[in-house]
Amino acid sequence: MRKVFCIGFHKTGTSSIGLALEALGYRVTGPNFVNDPRIHRELWALARPLIDKYDGFQDNPWPILYRQIERAVPDAKFILTYRDPEDWLRSVRSFFGSHSTPMREIVYGYGSPEGNVDIYLDRYHTHYAEVCRHFSDQPERLLRINLFEGDGWPKICSFLDKQTPDVKFPHVRPIPGE
Repeated sequence: MRKVFCIGFHKTGTSSIGLALEALGYRVTGPNFVNDPRIHRELWALARPLIDKYDGFQDNPWPILYRQIERAVPDAKFILTYRDPEDWLRSVRSFFGSHSTPMREIVYGYGSPEGNVDIYLDRYHTHYAEVCRHFSDQPERLLRINLFEGDGWPKICSFLDKQTPDVKFPHVRPIPGE
């Protein structure tokens, strides 16, 4: 089975993508190593062995490793989840508050969004733009998807060449109005 990496930032539907991949038969992992202090020195060394054990990957650390993954797994596919940036920021602030993690220190330079909202928002925009630019010459390898605007099974199944399961698309946190 071809490896699939969800490389959108947390709070963009990554957990829902993980459940969707499981429904499609993937063995999924993530998030991984979020609180592990070794990630500052050894992130790729910690993450690389998981690629041999799983087929689907969601949440951290996968979004910040997409370049290494692409080199190590030449036939991998990537799903870039996104949502309205201001909604994302509200969700990040509400969910993480002032709690800090080593992973967010690596991603944003600061472990907590409190007092760093402009930095978090800038990094969110920068990541999306960098990923799109990186895969611009390989559009068949990248799916951009916004679960908060109704994307789901049709886009994912078409991208992965899978049959649509006879179940409702999984949303870990229900989307308003659904």
